[in-house]
Amino acid sequence: MLFDRIHSHAPDKIALCEGDDSVTYEELCDLIDARCLELADVDVLGLALDNGIDWLIWDLAALSANTVCVPIPPFFTRDQINHTILSAGITHMLTPDGMTETGQSRSPGIPAGTAKVTFTSGTTGTPKGVCLPASAMMGVAASIHQILGDDFIQTHACVLPLAVLLENVAGVYAALLAGCTITLTPLEKFGQNYQGLHAILKETRTTSVILVPEILRALMMQVVKNGPLHDLKFIAVGGSRVDPALIGNARHIGLPVYEGYGLSECASVVSMNIPDVDQPGTTGRLLPHVTADISNGEIIIRNPGFLGYIGEPLTGDFATGDLGEINADGYVRVTGRSKNVLITSLGRNISPEWPESALLAQPGIYQAIAFGDGEPHLGALIVPTGPAADISAAVASANAGLPDYAQIKHIRIVAPFTVENGCLTGTGRPRRDVIAKIHTSPVSVPENPMNFYDRLVAETAQQRAALYHVPQLVDGLQGRISRTTYIAYLTEAYHHVKHTVPFLMAMGSRLADEKRWLHKAVIEYLEEEEGHEEWILNDIEAAGGNKEAARAATPNLETQLMVAYNYDYISRKNPVGFLGMVFMLESTSTQIASQGADAVMTGLDLPKSAFTYLFSHGTLDLEHMKFFEKTVNQITDPADQAAIIEVAQNTFRLFANLFEAIPHEGQRKNVA
Repeated sequence: MLFDRIHSHAPDKIALCEGDDSVTYEELCDLIDARCLELADVDVLGLALDNGIDWLIWDLAALSANTVCVPIPPFFTRDQINHTILSAGITHMLTPDGMTETGQSRSPGIPAGTAKVTFTSGTTGTPKGVCLPASAMMGVAASIHQILGDDFIQTHACVLPLAVLLENVAGVYAALLAGCTITLTPLEKFGQNYQGLHAILKETRTTSVILVPEILRALMMQVVKNGPLHDLKFIAVGGSRVDPALIGNARHIGLPVYEGYGLSECASVVSMNIPDVDQPGTTGRLLPHVTADISNGEIIIRNPGFLGYIGEPLTGDFATGDLGEINADGYVRVTGRSKNVLITSLGRNISPEWPESALLAQPGIYQAIAFGDGEPHLGALIVPTGPAADISAAVASANAGLPDYAQIKHIRIVAPFTVENGCLTGTGRPRRDVIAKIHTSPVSVPENPMNFYDRLVAETAQQRAALYHVPQLVDGLQGRISRTTYIAYLTEAYHHVKHTVPFLMAMGSRLADEKRWLHKAVIEYLEEEEGHEEWILNDIEAAGGNKEAARAATPNLETQLMVAYNYDYISRKNPVGFLGMVFMLESTSTQIASQGADAVMTGLDLPKSAFTYLFSHGTLDLEHMKFFEKTVNQITDPADQAAIIEVAQNTFRLFANLFEAIPHEGQRKNVA
């Protein structure tokens, strides 16, 4: 099937592209035939090359010549490679230095009809050989081609190692059936933590790509920093459970992400969401060639296609070990691995992948591992995305979508989990047994009681997250707004910032005698905040606007409402509550001011003199927040604490409304 399709495509169309090198479909056919001749005496081929044209041609030639191919993942250790050679009986090894004989003979444990042996990295460290016939791989590729069609994908970029079945079969073989151009990049060129991915996808005008969640999160941060990838039409993500919030966040910034589910034993993909047939929170519908159902909560594949493991032939159906369900509309939902289930001391069964995926949907969290077997509450080891990440807020935001028994109650910040330190498999899955040995469970560590500042951060997490999803703010952080929008933002900023000093004076004048100790904080804020509104007017002028017109303008209703709300709360309810507004403004500044200023300045080619307000607040408010945290932690009156939280929650909402009212639709067209 595959080779008939390759022959049927336009002969001069580019099939493979690697840097300046390319291969047409006609040339690909000739190269496959030539390599088949070189494989005449090869029984089992070990393929240990980097991603590139050469890897694919040898792989396709082995498939055509009925030579068993054993791809060697680049992340395998020397011991794992030796195990693979001995286990499969690799007779010839192909490396960058050429092809050499190993002195081995084909393993008698490889079933007849095996076309490829893929070794899973597994969670124990010892690879296990999955024996696949050509029919199983073509079944997956043909199903993906069937549901996506010829025209949907034009250029597929290989980002995962080609030795990973997901890229090899679901990526390459399906793309060749559709007549796509496949772009290939040596893995090291993506850079550490895939920091060069955005640039490569943009340069190659990629329309489809397959990612694991960790690489997706890296790409999302790059898109926020560097702008959208307009050519991308389809991003398949799989490899571990994905929280619907992460899918939503990715789509919000223009990444067309669709979750799927697969297994090496099923030649990669089992189910997949696609455009117009999509249900976030599931892994999509079963591919047309797959039959599956649920038995005792476990996903059972009735026609897995694979022949068994080396030395362990398959007999009957395949029990996946994955817990899940198939809903009435045919969508598959995977909830976790049966062997990973945590049973709390309260008798609750929890797949750790569930709260982990909620944590990993938060922008500030890079990696997370949940613990809590036999404990009353769950804990997590967390790797932040950076030193400025607000982990307390991120955990609170994740917990907001979980029931109490699945919420994370204890955390510990740890160093990253990597393949090198033994904590990850080569495909990025956690080795939980190794991690458990290295790190003491955070549940077993006595927890410091939460201070009021941490409580304030936690109880405003949802409102803060909603603010950060406002399109005007999202695009501003990427520099994708027009000069008109920037000046409109500054104008609204002027009309609420000019009230900061009067707010503080009103608060100070209404404090009860027993709270007069707060006057010191009020005075310090007054000294810092005086005159900032004039900075904003000067920025408007430097950006090409009319600062006097801005001064005389009537602010938007949303701005007026935020100002009026604070005056009313100070005078009518509790003046201490105004510290909630202070928290909202200063925590927002520390998160967005400097980044937004840099992005907009670059995008609009404006002088730095047009950003004095934003740049100053990005720096000033870092110090202000330390002072603020110290101040509010001295507030012990429950009524005052409740007032601060109430005002903070409401002003996050009001500030989001202020941003949404700023003219913005169509502004992206004004930015190159």
